[in-house]
Amino acid sequence: MTHTDASDRTADGSAELPAVDFPELHWRSAIPADLDAWAALIARTAAVEQPVWFERRADLEQIMESKNNPVGPNTVLGLDSSGVPRAYARLTKNKDGAKAHGFCAVDPQWQRRGVGSALLAWLEARTRQRFAEDHSAGPDGAGPDSAAPDGGGPVPRLRLFIEQKQQHQCVLLEESGYEVVRYYNEMHRPLSAPLPDAPLDHGLELVPMEPGLSEALRLAHNQVFADHWGSEPRDEESWGFVVNDPLARPDLSAVVLESRTGEIAGYQLASYDPDNTVARGFSEGYTDLLGVRREFRGRGIAQALLADAMRRFAAAGLDKASLDVDSENPSGAMALYRKMGYVPVNTSLAWDKVL
Repeated sequence: MTHTDASDRTADGSAELPAVDFPELHWRSAIPADLDAWAALIARTAAVEQPVWFERRADLEQIMESKNNPVGPNTVLGLDSSGVPRAYARLTKNKDGAKAHGFCAVDPQWQRRGVGSALLAWLEARTRQRFAEDHSAGPDGAGPDSAAPDGGGPVPRLRLFIEQKQQHQCVLLEESGYEVVRYYNEMHRPLSAPLPDAPLDHGLELVPMEPGLSEALRLAHNQVFADHWGSEPRDEESWGFVVNDPLARPDLSAVVLESRTGEIAGYQLASYDPDNTVARGFSEGYTDLLGVRREFRGRGIAQALLADAMRRFAAAGLDKASLDVDSENPSGAMALYRKMGYVPVNTSLAWDKVL
């Protein structure tokens, strides 16, 4: 058994980090000098597994900057005898969150040797530590749905998202005690078909997404998604990762304001990935976030934002509009998207394990 020797204590230096039980690789935390090799590992894996999205160097640069989830105690890289990364795992968690999120990848040449199982064990052990650290930090450390029945602290929960087509990963999760708790559908809408016309109600206006709206949008988003399954409030850091994402396209995004008050009524934040165009054979504008504040619902704002997005995507020369939706979304989003011409093309699964 080997230890993560780049940083074998948590951020406050109080606890030794978990080991990775796979001695054929040398394990340590990620550091800035690893960015190129780390991105190359993920790209090699993606070339074989062909996920819809995967982390690239610019994404990893953002990850390196996180203060809420510092890479030292929350990442692990497995390097071969030549110093080439062959596997990695990463954990994120909001301090007051009821779950942690796990991410991992194994070089195709090193798969089916037990590396994936070893990474899952590391993620589970680190999840237990993170919950214990947050609980010990004070009463705000436990999420509202995470309290243990005996009152002894939050119940650790680890969640991973896997595309349904990645059957070998799904089998590993099932054999490791994980359960599917939610399904998400990727949906596409061809822009070659006639685009819908969905004008806004009187008293509402559509404006460009601008940096000055960012904080008001964060607060509006937290309000919109407060009743959505699995959603947790976004703080300044996590919201910054959204609006400053390397693929974010403010020119393909829009915000609806109430004319009289200037209050945000709804928003559509989009991105565009040119590398995906090459990989998938078509270009797409992707709606990362779509939301309408509760007091403004029922006025056709979501339809207007989607129609506006399609026009922006088409004007940019893109082939399709795309988005992801929770298949059990209580707002009836699936029906709306179908009405607007979107069709499901891919399914992702949320897998949970209570530890």
